[in-house]
Order: sequence, then C-alpha cells, then structure tokens
Amino acid sequence: MNMRNPLLAVLAATVSCMALAKLPAATPEAQAKAAEAAAKSAWSGKVEAYQLCLAQDKVAARFRQKAPEGASVSGCMNPGPFAYTPPADKPAEAAGAHSPPGTASSPPSTSMPSASAPKP
Repeated sequence: MNMRNPLLAVLAATVSCMALAKLPAATPEAQAKAAEAAAKSAWSGKVEAYQLCLAQDKVAARFRQKAPEGASVSGCMNPGPFAYTPPADKPAEAAGAHSPPGTASSPPSTSMPSASAPKP
C-alpha cells in the first residue's frame, strides 16, 4: 500500500507535465502543406456538389419525360481538375504592419481622473 502513493504521485506529475507541454511552432513547409490540403478539401467539396447536381439533373430529366412542360436547364458547373497555386507572400509593408502616419492629437485615455493624476 505504501508503494502505491509515490508511484501515483510520479504518474500524476508526469501526466501534468505532458499536459502543459507546448507544441513546436509550425514550419513554413507544414503551413504550406496544410494550405494545400485545405484547398484540395475545398475542391473535393466542389466535385461532390457537381456530381450531386448531375444526379439531380438526371432525376429531373426523368420527371420531365413524364411531364414535358418544364424547360431543360442545367445549373451544374464542373470545377475542373485540381490545381493548387500557393499564395504569394506579402512584404510587411503591404500587410499593414505599420502604424498609420500622423501624430497623436490627444493623450491616451486613462481610467484615472485628471485631478488625481500625478503631476510631472
């Protein structure tokens, strides 16, 4: 019975350390691979929607054969083959990383009333 308590303490410490561990930052290659996977997933969704549209058109065509009053209009759009082009990296200046030009017209706001503010 006495042997269990230290083992449980070590086990609890190990599990808590593993829970607090941080994952390493994603590399640019991993980010590019994830972006490509997301693009391929979106394309697959478009292909599935196109195939569903074709199946619905087929059912609608059978229906129209029985009731030929409707017009035969297809709204299906084929997404074409998968093609991935990685986005171009913007320089920091184009990304809006800088502050807007100009000077401040008023001091920053504080929650302290001006009467109780320390004097310079």
